[in-house]
Amino acid sequence: MSDHEFSGGAGIPDRWERLWAPHRMAYLAGENRPKADNDVPCPFCTIPAKSDEEALIVARGKEVYAVLNLYPYNAGHMLICANRHVADLTELSESERNEMQAFTAHAMTVLRKVSNCGGFNIGLNQGALSGAGVADHIHQHIVPRWFGDGINGMAGTIRP
Repeated sequence: MSDHEFSGGAGIPDRWERLWAPHRMAYLAGENRPKADNDVPCPFCTIPAKSDEEALIVARGKEVYAVLNLYPYNAGHMLICANRHVADLTELSESERNEMQAFTAHAMTVLRKVSNCGGFNIGLNQGALSGAGVADHIHQHIVPRWFGDGINGMAGTIRP
């Protein structure tokens, strides 16, 4: 049976050509997003004060933490966030960058083991023009990937 004959795809007419993630619509519309014209605090600054369960934190380090994305592209979509409120990779100290990468490598190892994913998109959206939803606080995305998951590369995940 060819892909065109298979009618179980997500969304007609393009089926799996586009990822449909309706749970992300509230976020895309601006819910819980800090902007110049609202009083929403930086979510990545408020998360560390919460319990791991409440905030979906999966690991805490000295300078970074790992948290499940509240609006994931895929199951297991995780963020590695600096504890300090800095916007750009170049503003991190060497030890912060090292811990962020160590957390990323560990997250990949665990996600491979528990989810049997076939790959990852890992990225930093630096600045609002890059598609960063929270541009003022550096966070690295780790998006597990499976064949046919409907995401067209990292560029396909950018939603300005």
